[in-house]
Formats: sequence, C-alpha cells, structure tokens
Amino acid sequence: MSNDRHTAPEDRIPLFAKIAYGLGAFVNNLLAAAVGGMTIVLNLGLGLSPTLVGWLGAIPRVTDALTDPLMGYISDNTRSRWGRRRPYIFLGAILSGVLFAALWQLPEGKSDMFYFWYFLGLSMVFYLAYTCYATPWVALGYELTPDYHERTRLMGIQNAIGQIAYIVAPWFLAIMQHKTFDGDLAKGAARLALLIGAVTIIFGTLPALLLEERVEGQALVTADPPPPRGFLDNMKDFASGFLITLKSRPFQLLCVATFLVFNGFILISSFQSYVIIYYVFGGNLELGSEYVGYSGSLGAVSTFIVIAVVTFMSARLGKRRAFFWAIGISMVGYGLKWFCYDPDVPNLLLIPAPLMAFGLGGLFTLMPSMVADVCDMDELETGARREGMFGSIFWWVVKVGMAAALAGGGMLLDATGFNVDLGGEQSESTILLLRIFDALIPVLASAIAILAVYAYPITEERALEIRDELEERRGAVSPSAEAPSEQPAT
Repeated sequence: MSNDRHTAPEDRIPLFAKIAYGLGAFVNNLLAAAVGGMTIVLNLGLGLSPTLVGWLGAIPRVTDALTDPLMGYISDNTRSRWGRRRPYIFLGAILSGVLFAALWQLPEGKSDMFYFWYFLGLSMVFYLAYTCYATPWVALGYELTPDYHERTRLMGIQNAIGQIAYIVAPWFLAIMQHKTFDGDLAKGAARLALLIGAVTIIFGTLPALLLEERVEGQALVTADPPPPRGFLDNMKDFASGFLITLKSRPFQLLCVATFLVFNGFILISSFQSYVIIYYVFGGNLELGSEYVGYSGSLGAVSTFIVIAVVTFMSARLGKRRAFFWAIGISMVGYGLKWFCYDPDVPNLLLIPAPLMAFGLGGLFTLMPSMVADVCDMDELETGARREGMFGSIFWWVVKVGMAAALAGGGMLLDATGFNVDLGGEQSESTILLLRIFDALIPVLASAIAILAVYAYPITEERALEIRDELEERRGAVSPSAEAPSEQPAT
C-alpha cells in the first residue's frame, strides 16, 4: 500500500496551472457535447431525415481514425521556440471556435441535400481544427509533471472542471427554442453557436498561454535535431511509431479497460430511461422523464465528489487499487438497479445514481494518469516521447467504441421487442429483457475491465523505478531517487 510519497516542489503543478489545464477539458467536453446536443436541430429545425443526420455524425468519425494519430505524430515531432504542444493548442482553439460558430449559420430555404453537404463539408474542416486542439492538449497533460501522484491530482481537477460542460449541455435545446428566437430552432442554434465559439476561443487558448512544457520532455526533441526528412521518410516514421504504440502491452490493457467501462455504460445508456418510464411508472412518460432527470442530475453532482474520493484513494492505495474500488462500487450501483427500480417505491431509483457515478468519474480521473506512466515506460524502452500518439489513439478508441455502442444499443433495444406504439402495455418479456440488459451488461463489462487492469504491470514502485532510470539517462537526479522505497500498490 502506498503512503502517498512526498511530491517534490519542482514536480508540483500550481493550482492555477491545474485550473488552466482543466479549462481545456471544459472546452473539449463543451464542443463534444454541443455537436451531439445541437444536431437535433438538423432534424427538428430543418427537416433532414434521421438517416442523413446519422451520416453527418458518423462520417467525420471515420476521418478521425487517421487525423487523430497523425496530429499526435506531428505534435510529438514539432520543434519550436514555443514547444511541441502549445502552438497547436492556441491555433486549434481559435480555429475550432470560429468554425463551430460558422457551422451553424445555416441559410434559410435551402434543400435537404444543400444542408447535408454544407454541414458535412464544414464539419470535416471543423473536426480537423478540433483535432489540432484536442490531441496536443491531451498530450500536454501527460507531460506536465513526472510525479506518479501529482499526475492523478492534475487529472482529477481537469476531470472535475470538464464535468461542468455536461451540466450546461442539457440546457442547449431549451436555449435554442427560447421565445427570443420565435420558436425557430435554426436561428437559436446560430446564436448559441456564436456563444460557444467565443467561449472556445477564450478558454481554449488559456492552456497555451499559461502553461509551460517541461524541460525534460523538450530536451529529447530539441537537442541535436536531425536533418530534414522527406514526406515518405516521415510517413515511415509515423507508421513505425503508430505500430510501436499499439504494441505496448500496458497501453493495450488500459484501452481495453476503458473501452469496456465506458462503452458498457454507453451501450445501455438509454435503457435506464426505458426501465424507469415503462417499468417503474407503467408508461407515464411525463412522470418517468421527471425521475430520469432527477437520477441524471444526482449522478452528475455526485461525479464531483467521486473525483475527489478517487483522487484520495489513488494517493493512498495506488492507481490500480483505486480503479478496483471505483469500478467495484459502480458495479454495486448497476446491480442495485434490479432491486431499487421498484414500481411500489419509485424514490428508491435515486439510490444507485451516486454509486454508478464511480464508474466514469473514476475512469477518466485514473486512466489519463496511467497513460502518462505508460509514456514514461515507452521512453525508457524506445528513447522517444510519444504522448501525442498515445493520447490520440486512446481517445480514438473511446470515440469509435462510443459510436459502436450507440449502434449496438439500438439493436439491443430492438431485440427486447420494445414497441413505442404499445406505450405502457409492453410485454412482460420486453420489460424483463430491458431490466436484465440495463443491470447486467455494465456489470459484466466492468468485471472484465478489472481483470484487464489487474494484469497492468506499472505499479507505483515500478513507476518510480522507471522515472529514476529516465532521470539517470538524462543526467539528472529525480526526487524519487532520494526518497525511501515504497511498497508497490498492488
């Protein structure tokens, strides 16, 4: 068990710097939530078919498969007086804000195909700018400190600040259809997009302006720069780095665990609403939706507490054990749905919400910190710093998994036999399958994720050893080398 080894002063990140990095998380989450939450305007406001709207959401995700790792490679190999990450964060924030605002300035009275191609073309350019911002921002967080515990504290604060976006986002539809815009959703979206674009530019540029990149990481890419290489040589180097990243066993385990926990939740994210409305409240849409809101709000508020608790547990138990506890508690919450979603005592359905919050709250506090430890191991083995590549592939796995889970969730819902025309008269087998999928799938996915992290080899003791070896290679003495050895957090 860890005793929360003292973090050396030079390894601590000042609070203002953690907040500045966290504002990047707010912008990142705000753009992601806005794209998803405002797309409904294309259907309800402009009349595009759900199929066309679905394609508009899916096609840019295909391009992410290439652009995310490519941006990671470019960031990792950039040499400039301003660093590897900050120029792209600054430029990407400005371009993302401008392009997002432009994306929703849709002219009136055009055909469906005009809107489709207009939105698709501009959204492709927007996603390029978004990648230019988000990928280097993620990588910057991995390298802000080499300290095992300070990394988790940083990720806890950025996760908490990022959660604010998900509290604001549910109000986007209400804002867009406010009486100010005379019920014109497209006009409301255009005005809201201007506000979101401005917030993106103001807050998104702050990490580039207020944060500094560490000298250790910079030294590896600024000292003795190699001669310029041609396009083919760069592509070969990109492909080689991409494969090396994918072959990292610890990284594979983290990706598997994240995929399972996150997408186990996403796969059945809509099922909770169906169970509450059609089982607990017998098809009463109004009352059921009200309690869905209560449960969601309680879970969102609880996430802030969860982040603080998980950060504390990580400092005392190590990241792996904190993961086991956080995901284990969330499994209890998912399991309690079977007992607490009770038509006779509907208020019981609020009990699982704070426990389930440990799943995603713990996941996105611990995983970025653990990926940063993997970057250190990769440097020890290869001599290269690839935070951009690791971060881009990690989040690409999350995005692709989310798309697959949303599609799979629809197929699972069809498999239950649910028929919206039946209202509260759904068959017993449909209700039973809804309840089973809602409780069982995330429990099983989370259990497998725990097994994956159990095999993850970077304990606290091993992370400190890696840092000592890296510091020795760089000709410096790490604070951990002067501190007593700790027991591994296994």
